[in-house]
Amino acid sequence: MAVYALGDRTPQISVDAYVHPAATVIGDVRIGAGSTIWPGAVLRGDYGTITIGERTSIQDGTVVHATHDKATTIGSECVVGHIAHLEGCTIEDRCLVGSGSVVLHDAVVRSGALVAAGAVVGNRVEVPARAMAMGIPAKMRPDAVPEGAFEAAVAMYVENGRRYASELRRLD
Repeated sequence: MAVYALGDRTPQISVDAYVHPAATVIGDVRIGAGSTIWPGAVLRGDYGTITIGERTSIQDGTVVHATHDKATTIGSECVVGHIAHLEGCTIEDRCLVGSGSVVLHDAVVRSGALVAAGAVVGNRVEVPARAMAMGIPAKMRPDAVPEGAFEAAVAMYVENGRRYASELRRLD
């Protein structure tokens, strides 16, 4: 895996997390136990802090960045879909951020919410708990997400991380 310190900014990765060899982790990035970081994902904590909670999946091609004054925090038991872009935002616990979506500076996605595939959650927008944010710019559908909606996906990615950690081998 491509894990880099940048000056005194050094990643802190739980021994129980899985970071794919084709993912890139740079600088002040903290990855919790049971979390998975998949191929092509880039977590770049060169200016600010990126925190990933426990049992969270950051899918292929996703970019997570923090600015000098805006940390990026992704809670526990979240699934962040393929090719998402998260920067200077907060994603609380048990959320799903869909493929190709964008969540920008000072946005907050509250617990249990869903950002639909391709949605753009702009600066300073709040997605309420259990709401669905859809479209460009994102519009809210309150109470659209049932409690526990993402539990199976979270469990699947935690298990897949264990599988990859024990079975993945490179063939040249």
